[in-house]
Amino acid sequence: MASKSLRELMAQADERGLAASGLACLDRCLPLLASEADALRPLWAGLVEGEEDWSLRLAEARETMESAAVDDEAAVLVRQMLGAAPSEWEVDPLREWADDCSVAALELHHRFDAGPGTEVPAAAEVVDVLKRCREGEPDRAGPLVAGELRRQVQILEILADAEGGVGLRQALDVSTEGQRVLRAVVSRRARVRR
Repeated sequence: MASKSLRELMAQADERGLAASGLACLDRCLPLLASEADALRPLWAGLVEGEEDWSLRLAEARETMESAAVDDEAAVLVRQMLGAAPSEWEVDPLREWADDCSVAALELHHRFDAGPGTEVPAAAEVVDVLKRCREGEPDRAGPLVAGELRRQVQILEILADAEGGVGLRQALDVSTEGQRVLRAVVSRRARVRR
């Protein structure tokens, strides 16, 4: 049986899966903030309780992230991802947020796929590549985008199959691996600029 596309998985996810999907995308992009605290760990922990803890822990995470230094467009986008998270524990707003976070994370990874001196593709071309990736056709994606797409799919698959805390722990492990990859890329890019 062929695996489902990211868009198909997202369409079938429940509240917890959607909240974790959006949160994982945000988590993997944290290396783009100058100050990279564990601001999202309490929010991850709150996903086990779901609706009961979501809005309170979301407010706490936003307050913590306010202190993070924001010095470029990518960092602003990361903070906006958290700012856009819905306080309501409902499928429709959570799906919209998870979908936006998915696109933003893929777009940010795409920026790092294009190394210094690489010709930057037109915005319409980038949108087309990312749309095709999310629909299950990643053939024109660079390695960072392909890796991010794979993690997004993997997290939704894990959460569809596993119950409660076990699935969330596995999803967090996948996200942490992606965070390490982006942190290494950001660090390497900073060394090249010096």
